[in-house]
Amino acid sequence: MAEELLPNDDVSKISSHLTKPLLAVAFLASFGSSMLYGFNLAVVNSPAQYIKDFYNETLVESYDFTPDEELLTVLYSLTVSIFAVGGMTGALLVGRLVTTYGRKGTLVRATVLVFIGGLLMGFSRACRMPAMVIVGRFITGVHSGISLSVVPMYLGEIAPKNLRGFLGLVPSIHICLGVFVAQVLGLSELLGKEEHWPLLLSLVVFPTMVQLMLLPWFPESPRYLLIEKGNVHATIAALKWYRTKGNIQAEVEEMQEEQRSLSSIETISVRGLLKDRCVRWQVITIIVVNIGMQLSGIDAIWFYTNDIFNNAGIPEPYIQYTTVGTGAIEVISGMLGCFTIERVGRRPLMIGGFLFMGLCCLGITVSVLFQAQLSFMRYISVGCVVGIIAGFCIGPAGVPFLITAELFKQSHRPAAYTVAGCLNWLSNFTIGFIFPFLEMTMGPYCYLLFCAICLGVALYTIFIIPETKNKTFMEISQMFASRNNIDKEELTPNGHLKMAVMNGYGTLGQFGER
Repeated sequence: MAEELLPNDDVSKISSHLTKPLLAVAFLASFGSSMLYGFNLAVVNSPAQYIKDFYNETLVESYDFTPDEELLTVLYSLTVSIFAVGGMTGALLVGRLVTTYGRKGTLVRATVLVFIGGLLMGFSRACRMPAMVIVGRFITGVHSGISLSVVPMYLGEIAPKNLRGFLGLVPSIHICLGVFVAQVLGLSELLGKEEHWPLLLSLVVFPTMVQLMLLPWFPESPRYLLIEKGNVHATIAALKWYRTKGNIQAEVEEMQEEQRSLSSIETISVRGLLKDRCVRWQVITIIVVNIGMQLSGIDAIWFYTNDIFNNAGIPEPYIQYTTVGTGAIEVISGMLGCFTIERVGRRPLMIGGFLFMGLCCLGITVSVLFQAQLSFMRYISVGCVVGIIAGFCIGPAGVPFLITAELFKQSHRPAAYTVAGCLNWLSNFTIGFIFPFLEMTMGPYCYLLFCAICLGVALYTIFIIPETKNKTFMEISQMFASRNNIDKEELTPNGHLKMAVMNGYGTLGQFGER
């Protein structure tokens, strides 16, 4: 029974404290995984011309073939966007990996991909092999595809409900930090030189090395240990590690309630998720917000910041410093979102972020069109780029990953992250590959497409997505019951159960009545 496994003084309210172990594991998991995603998004921006020159030189050396500018643009776009192809591949593996190895176990095992990818990119110039850059980007993309889903899943499961928003946005801060670090190190005074770009691309191995040394010492997700593995002793040990100032019995009971509500302790497949009418609107929601966050135009700005500022009329010598300035704003905006989400909620950050981004996209179009007549418009254009970045990092950067964890119960969560991750990365690839050609074809009018998408996602959030702040996973499922045309009683245990229930907190009982 629970009382036999828990000390008497542990029977009280669920702890609401942000403990040092919680904060440490949040920063460690994000530092070695989420930060690499941001770093890899921006790292190819500053050495873009050097990479093109490298491709040109090696094609001449190896094949006696001189490529034209269009082919070099295609090869560079492939280098940029292959990262997203790897990310989509990694996202497809998430469900199986987190079910087999757990959340923390998956993060630890995935670090080997970073070492392989980093070494390939680091030695590509010395080996005179452009394919090593592309393959290295693909492999690091696989790692980011895995970690971008697993880190928020892990943090969402170990956090108490009143801290889920704060811890859920720690990865987004590190994504912004990764972009900023890539921009700073890409300065011509540092590693933004022709001979140093392979080193710049391979620096991803160092944060991963720190994570690999320290993360294995932290416990696995308690929800995974109890609901999927049925290991109550390990669950209590993990909760005691993360809840040093409070009790854990009420939290274990909440996990058990979720477990009893599941039709099966087996993890739902992607096909099963898409066919399950009980989560229909949750699935539609993660599709909308994950596609929307990538098609909002933010990836176009991250991938091609220098080109955008150049087209806006910023003098060439000052572009790299302007880019670094935007990176600093990203970090500040990410921190602002992280520290306000538990106060204002998820919906206001999403709605405000997307509306502001939409207006800034419209501002870019207008300012570029009138730039020739009004010289000050170039500064408005830069201001709108900064506004898009700030609006994105405050809310849309992290909230979609957070609510993907919140909208689904344990059995559906891995499949939900697989769907969300694949759509996220597919959209990322689409923007990374077609934006240069879209900009050449449509000019500044391409930002009107991003404006329409941002406004559409904001409207969907206003009318469809409920506020999930301070709600348990069971309560959130019940909030969607009426929209899914499901009686709330179907979501909670009632009489006969379709699964083995816990006998107290010890062993699994038999199928049938409780």
